[in-house]
Amino acid sequence: MDAAALPFEALLAARAEAVEGCLRSLLGPRPRDGEIARPETLFAAMRHGVLNGGKRFRPFLLMESAALFGAGGEAVLRAAAALECVHCYSLIHDDLPAMDDDDLRRGKPTVHRAFDEATAILAGDSLLTLAFDVIASPETELPERTRVELVAALARAAGPGGMAGGQALDLAAEKTRPDEEGIVRLQAMKTGALIRFACEGGAIIGNAAAEDRERLAAFGSAIGLAFQLADDLLDLTATTEAMGKATRKDAAAGKATLAAIHGEDWARRQLGALVAQAEELLEPFGAAAEVLRRAARFVAERGH
Repeated sequence: MDAAALPFEALLAARAEAVEGCLRSLLGPRPRDGEIARPETLFAAMRHGVLNGGKRFRPFLLMESAALFGAGGEAVLRAAAALECVHCYSLIHDDLPAMDDDDLRRGKPTVHRAFDEATAILAGDSLLTLAFDVIASPETELPERTRVELVAALARAAGPGGMAGGQALDLAAEKTRPDEEGIVRLQAMKTGALIRFACEGGAIIGNAAAEDRERLAAFGSAIGLAFQLADDLLDLTATTEAMGKATRKDAAAGKATLAAIHGEDWARRQLGALVAQAEELLEPFGAAAEVLRRAARFVAERGH
């Protein structure tokens, strides 16, 4: 069946199941070539941080962006799983007492609560490095040049000029409130950078033309901002039970968000504008991009 004909939630769940299977394989107990051993407690903590549910939205975007250019198969799945390892590493570290100090993640104890802080730090470190191992490995059967491009792009998205830098700005915002431009920059780095990579990474795998690669990256930037804005709305309006994690923490920490500054009505209008921008970027691809259009609408609907 054509993927675009499936209900979006069913398609998202199917992709998540495939990614989950790949992650289970990558995090199994058997050492891979070149590894001396796999410490039991460390890998249990890694699995706790990764195999705990979640929609796997970033891997979904990478897989669907690659499919837009005719790419699929095991290599794309491995790249998607590697991206999820980076995302989950960031969640494990963000939840630490020195960062956001959260006890729940996806309705379950965070890694440092289920294990301890030192193990959580090592689990995050291990997931981050494993991600680059997976992409760089010849087992990910992509051209060498493509693997190098993916490694470089993911490193920039996850590093000091992307996600990690955004977390640093977020921590600083507890002491000195940024202006609106600063909030947008912070969110584009902390949340948006990996979403942008997911879309651009699919184009890289699909050997897309430079113009199309830039278009997918811009699409990722738009829905990345929408994703964070929807999160901010949920933080204001949803319950801890519905979210599976603590809510209203930004306000308690003295952090400003666009939703809090402008209110719910403005935030919902802005979500609509970001979705319209994302859909416009996909116009040159016609019907082939319908799944990505639905993904953009799904992001906005999270805030309702």
